[in-house]
Amino acid sequence: MKPAPKYKVFGVNNFRKIPQVEAFLSEEERFAIEVVGNVLPFKVNNYVIDELIDWENVRQDPLYILTFPQKEMLSSEHFDKMATAILQGGDRIAIKTIANEIRYQLNPHPAGQQQMNVPEIDGQKLPGIQHKYDQTILFFPQHGQTCHAYCTFCFRWPQFVGIDELKFAMKETELMIKYLKAHPEVTDVLFTGGDPMIMKADRLRSYILPLLEADLPNLQTIRIGTKALGYWPYRFTHDNDAEEVLDLFRNVKEAGKHLAFMAHFNSPVELKTEAVADAVRAIKETGAEIRTQSPIMRNINDSSEAWSTMWKEQVRLGMIPYYMFLARDTGPQDYFAVPLIRAWEIFQKAYSQVSGIARTVRGPSMSAGPGKVHIIGPGVISGKKVLYLTFIQGRNADWVNRPFVAKYDPEAIWLDDLVPAFGEDKFMFEKEYEELQQESMTKNSLELVPNY
Repeated sequence: MKPAPKYKVFGVNNFRKIPQVEAFLSEEERFAIEVVGNVLPFKVNNYVIDELIDWENVRQDPLYILTFPQKEMLSSEHFDKMATAILQGGDRIAIKTIANEIRYQLNPHPAGQQQMNVPEIDGQKLPGIQHKYDQTILFFPQHGQTCHAYCTFCFRWPQFVGIDELKFAMKETELMIKYLKAHPEVTDVLFTGGDPMIMKADRLRSYILPLLEADLPNLQTIRIGTKALGYWPYRFTHDNDAEEVLDLFRNVKEAGKHLAFMAHFNSPVELKTEAVADAVRAIKETGAEIRTQSPIMRNINDSSEAWSTMWKEQVRLGMIPYYMFLARDTGPQDYFAVPLIRAWEIFQKAYSQVSGIARTVRGPSMSAGPGKVHIIGPGVISGKKVLYLTFIQGRNADWVNRPFVAKYDPEAIWLDDLVPAFGEDKFMFEKEYEELQQESMTKNSLELVPNY
């Protein structure tokens, strides 16, 4: 096993010190990184820089686009506004003010995350938990709200830009345990962020061990959503506390719970190093299962070859292909979005090129306000082209696995762009979803009214 490099990170304030940036990027490109990096999160480490990015072909390189902000990720209006502020020598406060004005226009919390997903217990809101679907809650540990490197497409970008009111985070697990006891329908807890695997072993242990010690009969699975395998695989092999982390994974298994390691890989490039193979092997030896997922994104992985290659290599390494998502309607969606029909075509062709072992993957799907919508594919009804869809998950469980039909639209990139195929006013779920939205808005408004 090769020794790990010394861990180094770079962001908007020091990225010009990266030798490859100086050697391969023009001053115009470096300035664009600075402009966009003052609005959207920017952080990259030396493993990504040295092992994953092809600097000789940098402008088309998927890992470069995945981690370094690009000019087109902002509208020309927003880019020019920030560029002007920087060129005029605006101070830190002035630049941050402009950045925040832009950020609030980028739909920082799509799909009702703040309005509809934050639960409460005994009248107390739990801002570090989301509960959208019956069986699963998302937990945002306070110390896990950063990453080894930031993905430029990340729909969780508000976690990283320093606006507290946009963040989800919770320090203590007691309220989560209390909530789980009150909600026996919940079987899965997903640790997310940010990236939980940015935390030291003792921090991670302080969140997970209380869950195991509570001996909750309804809790079956602990999930950890992470990009660490792609961005810093040494976390599981060479870091000072790597063995402690692996021991914690073993504790989950020994407690009779399933540990689902939800690994994000966005390009086949991330699977090529010896370091990632070593890390996968170490994790699997603890009894954890590794499932893989990614959005499909223009400029990064919008080809069937990229996906079939990823799935084949993931299976070879012992991982389980799980999801192809669509880029969410937030942040730089316009830069990354792939039309729904095109995404399905890419999925279908990639799916046809792999064996049944890799066909555990589902997609393409979009995590929209009403639920997780699966694009089944195009078809023809009475001579009319249509698009079939269904719910993998829904705010109302009765919607799950019920097909619905939209008008064929090759330009549509999100659920909101679709209309019913045969002249109906609404899809089968829309009226109830609107009622749920109104109920949530009313409840939240009432909480702001003094209790006379």
